[in-house]
Amino acid sequence: MKKGIYLSLVCSVCLNAAEVELETINVATKVDTEVIKDVRGEDIKSADLAEALFKQSPSVALSRRSGIANDIVVRGQRKDNINVTVDGTKVYGACPNRMDPPVSHILTNNVDYIEINEGPFNVEDFGVLSADVKIHTVKPKEKFEGEVNLGLGSWGYKKGAFSLSGGITDSVRVLLSGSTETSEQYEDGDGNDFAEQIDNYIADNPGDMKLANSAYQDKYRDMDAYTKKTMMAKLFWDMTDNQELRLSYTANRSDDVLYPSSKMDALYDDSDIYNMEYIAKDLGTYSKELNFQVYQSEVDHPMSNKYRKSAAMMHEMTHALTTKMQGAKLSNSFDIDNHTITAGLDYSKRNWDGRMYQEGVPGMKTINDVDTKNVALFLKDKIKMDKFVLDLGMRYDDTEITSEHPNTVLQPDNDYNELNGYILGTYHANETTQYYAGFGKSSRVPDARELYLIMMGNGSPSFVGNPNLENTVNYEFDLGAEKKYENATIKAKAFYSMLDDFIAYNSTGTVDGHNLENVDATIWGVELSGTYIATDSVYFDYGMSYQRGKKQDPLYGQTDTDMPEIPPFKFNGAVNYDYDESLALRAEVIASDEWTDFDADNGEQELDAYAVLNLKGTKKFGNHFEFTLGVDNVFDTTYAVTNTYKDISLLAAGISAADSNIVLMNEPGRYFYTNIKYKF
Repeated sequence: MKKGIYLSLVCSVCLNAAEVELETINVATKVDTEVIKDVRGEDIKSADLAEALFKQSPSVALSRRSGIANDIVVRGQRKDNINVTVDGTKVYGACPNRMDPPVSHILTNNVDYIEINEGPFNVEDFGVLSADVKIHTVKPKEKFEGEVNLGLGSWGYKKGAFSLSGGITDSVRVLLSGSTETSEQYEDGDGNDFAEQIDNYIADNPGDMKLANSAYQDKYRDMDAYTKKTMMAKLFWDMTDNQELRLSYTANRSDDVLYPSSKMDALYDDSDIYNMEYIAKDLGTYSKELNFQVYQSEVDHPMSNKYRKSAAMMHEMTHALTTKMQGAKLSNSFDIDNHTITAGLDYSKRNWDGRMYQEGVPGMKTINDVDTKNVALFLKDKIKMDKFVLDLGMRYDDTEITSEHPNTVLQPDNDYNELNGYILGTYHANETTQYYAGFGKSSRVPDARELYLIMMGNGSPSFVGNPNLENTVNYEFDLGAEKKYENATIKAKAFYSMLDDFIAYNSTGTVDGHNLENVDATIWGVELSGTYIATDSVYFDYGMSYQRGKKQDPLYGQTDTDMPEIPPFKFNGAVNYDYDESLALRAEVIASDEWTDFDADNGEQELDAYAVLNLKGTKKFGNHFEFTLGVDNVFDTTYAVTNTYKDISLLAAGISAADSNIVLMNEPGRYFYTNIKYKF
């Protein structure tokens, strides 16, 4: 019996079968969906969701920018190629340099579970090119309960968090949670903090004054890496037996976040997410579930060279940007015979605005009040035929992008229309074996940065954006299989993606002087994951992934056809020991092969292979106290996981952008952490 419990738990976390029912999780997912649970429990040393996903999923790679607020790569895709939603709300960052990616606006302590849907098999959301990441936050409980967390770690890491939840009446439930954390600059395996990593890079490139001016001023060298606070409030109201209203608000406040590999740091990064959802069930024959949602997310992000030598020697420059996302979605599902049909409308409007300031004086507009409006219709059908389930989906998008720039020749309006869809079949051979195969088409439009961004270069405006970009279309085949044994599970999947008009960065410049262009490309990959229950107390889990990507032709003026941001072979594996439900021990290994195929023409470089060992133990004392002690990177290895693709501005040494050498940021060295949790 105990083995069965362990197997159910591990399968849900690592393999994610078609039906997942664990505690607060009740998700009817497709076989190709990965569900990650216990994000806040498994990675309590930091609120960085990207790092938590990197540790727990072999299909997720990390794009390191700082000690917090990092980005993710899924199937060799990043940025707008991945759709990110928080409880159904679409979230974007304001920084064109990806200092505040979408996953940074929700913290691990507020997360219930995460769905990673790989491939073009989602027609309900806008811009799902290669994958979508659905973040589900914690929900109010019926009975009153709460918890308090206190965490400490190496390099002055301190965190405090609390949550309160319960029903104030028979029909109304509420939740309130908050957290605060701060950390000094982490040190890599060689003992170098942020400032010292940059100093070493400058020393390796003597005589480059622009690079030297990017070092931190002496009075700021030892400042903390970040301070972060968050608050979440929710109210769920059961209006009737079959109608529910959900209201939520999430606030994220980050101050003085250091980004050492860039020329600027974030003075602050503030975000607010508002969400309202109305759910009605069993309204009639043609309404099994009606769902109406409206939301708004806002981000305010000023970045500055205030802490760098360039501010003291020349001018303090600030790049202040804001973005606001407003959306509404209406969907209705009903059953007819063996069909479950869902139809809906989706609307969103994103505004993005940015301006440079010199010593506080307004200067050049970098993104000129750009609106991206999307209206879409979608339709889904799930057909159940004995052991075979067929999922069909279709979506039509009408997107208009407008800029307030006065020169309509340099920044013309853009319109995109696309019909997308998929067909996905799942065959349940028996209770323990299932196979799936699917083909889909999805697309995403260029964003305001890619179309219109203007930056100052060598004393004059540089048109980084390209207003002539086409939208990117993905045609993809997926297939896979899952097998469960008495004491083990195994899951394998593969994909082949054909990308039309992929938006690529060209460091040498295109024929019309821009730095972005469309190119056709392919990406393919395989993934394997599984579990093995050795005894009633010991079980293993593992996962591995491998991808490769090629451009059909080199970019203008270049020869390299390797796709950027395609990580090499990655392996995640762990052994777990659970004793009497009061003691849990875990030893995990995260390893990667060296980078041998990379986009050298656009800044990427060869990275060494690595393997790091992480250890963690959790002890429960009665029903209230829980104590965790852990150490990451036990052997203090010096390594890097993030390559240096030039589509974002990083510190570089060299005469021109084309031949410059990009700074490489190392991962944290040996890190000790501890956490005390009190539940009531």
